[in-house]
Amino acid sequence: QRIEIHKLRHGDNLILGFSIGGGIDQDPGQNPYSEDKTDKGIYVTRVSEGGPAEVAGLMIGDKIMQVNGWDMTMVTHDQARKRLTKKNEDIVRLLVTRKSLENAVRHSMLQ
Repeated sequence: QRIEIHKLRHGDNLILGFSIGGGIDQDPGQNPYSEDKTDKGIYVTRVSEGGPAEVAGLMIGDKIMQVNGWDMTMVTHDQARKRLTKKNEDIVRLLVTRKSLENAVRHSMLQ
């Protein structure tokens, strides 16, 4: 699923309205959103109510696969944060995968 977030300008800061967890340098066992505890992907851990991410349709537990075309499946937590918070980018295009989507696809294949 593709999600486009328009950052909110707050003084010098650009607000996305969500937090992430995960990364290849983090302990995947601590990630409550990954079913596979060896999964070192980047997950959405918090979405601010009424913020740009919620308005765009991002949900807690979404796994971020790409940010503006950059692969996010094998990055550190810090690399992921930097990709998301680039100062010169007002729009962030995410490619995410969501458990409910995976389950729906799996279900339709079984029919």
